[in-house]
Amino acid sequence: MKNRLKVLRAERDWTQADLAERLDVSRQTINAIEKGKFDPSLPLAFKASRLFGLTIEEIFQDE
Repeated sequence: MKNRLKVLRAERDWTQADLAERLDVSRQTINAIEKGKFDPSLPLAFKASRLFGLTIEEIFQDE
């Protein structure tokens, strides 16, 4: 699954650890999602959408 997490995170000057803390997951989870190696759960996708003020579809795109 493609996603814009890295871009959105960079726009805010957040590290992967910063984002992980805000989403209550590990930095390794953020790294895996950004690299497309792991798809987020639906609850995590909702959390990310609320955090960034975007819809899930604006952050995550099905390939």
